[in-house]
Amino acid sequence: MAFQEYRTLLFSVAYRILGSAADAEDVVQDAWLRWSASDRHQVADPKAYLTRIISHLAMDRLRSTRHQRETYVGPWLPEPILTAPDTADGVAAADSVSTALLVVLETLSPLERAVFVLKEVFAFSYAEIARAVERTEPAVRQAAHRAREHVQARRPRFTADPARRRDVTERFFAAATGGDINTLMELLSPDVTLWTDGGGKVRQALKPVNGREIVARWFGALGTVSYQGVEPGQMRAELTAVNGGPGVVFRGPDRVIATLTFDFDAEGRISAIHNVANPDKLRAVADGVRLEHP
Repeated sequence: MAFQEYRTLLFSVAYRILGSAADAEDVVQDAWLRWSASDRHQVADPKAYLTRIISHLAMDRLRSTRHQRETYVGPWLPEPILTAPDTADGVAAADSVSTALLVVLETLSPLERAVFVLKEVFAFSYAEIARAVERTEPAVRQAAHRAREHVQARRPRFTADPARRRDVTERFFAAATGGDINTLMELLSPDVTLWTDGGGKVRQALKPVNGREIVARWFGALGTVSYQGVEPGQMRAELTAVNGGPGVVFRGPDRVIATLTFDFDAEGRISAIHNVANPDKLRAVADGVRLEHP
């Protein structure tokens, strides 16, 4: 069946446009309803037809959620999602769902974001994108140019190789759970930034936390203090692939508590940590939803 054949692609497009697995799943369901109600005998190219539907639904959803994100309590981070383990061959695909890139994409207009995702991630032609977003090809080229320049100017300039990222993440994980401040200091960039997203639902820092020493002490205390009512002895932490790279998932006895993802500098040290603890954003991870590369 055509819809099922392209379902992974549709979810992947929607997630990158929206930065939310829940919203992406909603628009995929809406796309299914529209597909079911259509006269499919008139559809010559199901992939193009479904891409047009999902692009419009995702852009509409993004416009409707912008106000909520503008009034969000504390830093807004994308909704984390489990991904396939990162490999050297899959660096580009993994990077396209990285927290860092999704944060930058949040600053684009809905049209620019859709065009960027379709062109840079899924390699659609300008003609195909023009039909999908119902704009002229010159307008699409202009939007793609603006989006590309914007992203290049704002995204992290350095991407450590997958083996280095895994090694540093594993050492960070061991140092944090063991309270080893000295090792944490070695692994963190001097100007590291910690972003915490609690959405006003759980207690988190409402502004970015900057500097190696304070961030090291923040994580060095993990094994000694309760977190969201969960005692250290009740908490489980696991290393797993989150948003295209090595990440950490914290679980309590009955729920997922938080996730961590990381950016790295030119020396392979951790330059940014993204901590999502808003329970509304942890459902995809709790449910084990995994984003597969289409």
